[in-house]
Amino acid sequence: MTNPPLNVCALIPAYNEEKRIGPVVREVLDYCPVAVVIDDGSPDATSKVAEEAGAIVLTHVRNQGKGAGLQTGFNYARDNGYELVLTLDADGQHAPSDIPAFFQAYERTHCPVLVGNRMGNLADMPPLRRFVNRFMSYLLSRVMGQYVPDTQCGFRLYHRCAFPENLLIRGSDRYAAESEILLHLALQGRKIGAVPIQTIYGDEQSKVNPLTDTYRFFRMLHRFRKIKKRNLLPG
Repeated sequence: MTNPPLNVCALIPAYNEEKRIGPVVREVLDYCPVAVVIDDGSPDATSKVAEEAGAIVLTHVRNQGKGAGLQTGFNYARDNGYELVLTLDADGQHAPSDIPAFFQAYERTHCPVLVGNRMGNLADMPPLRRFVNRFMSYLLSRVMGQYVPDTQCGFRLYHRCAFPENLLIRGSDRYAAESEILLHLALQGRKIGAVPIQTIYGDEQSKVNPLTDTYRFFRMLHRFRKIKKRNLLPG
């Protein structure tokens, strides 16, 4: 197994995950030296369980959405001098045992952004999720000008040069934020790579709202197209 870089931390946004966050943190710490849980205003014991499992816990007073949780985590990583950041979900859908594959891919390619790719194992993915992931990945890849097979996957590795900023100012405070991160990195000319990972779906309840989050996604895509057009204009 590839030894983890010393200057890396894992960011785990969480909301009402007291039942799952403990095992996730403990397994992450088997592969990564530091786990940072961002408790996004959970009314349950998410913070307490995460801290007991060995995580550094950052808390929001009220629920602000996944994008806000990620921004809090990236701000912490930047302020504390981390060179690399892993992001993964708190509900167990991302297998921490895949973390070494990200480190191996980074050592091999030095790609500043690596996104997990679940599309090689579609049998375990619910049909609706499969369709949505393929469709949104197609749209985003087309706008970005580079192919990313699973743009909806939040299991990622970022180099410090690609840490996102100003997610809340841009307006993508919830699940569209992860797509907007990729769009802005592509606009900066960053190469975005992919790492094959496991596909895990259990009895967890998705926090994605099919109507409102789809609306946010297309609103974000429309806003980005205007930004891209403005940046490509001469002068």
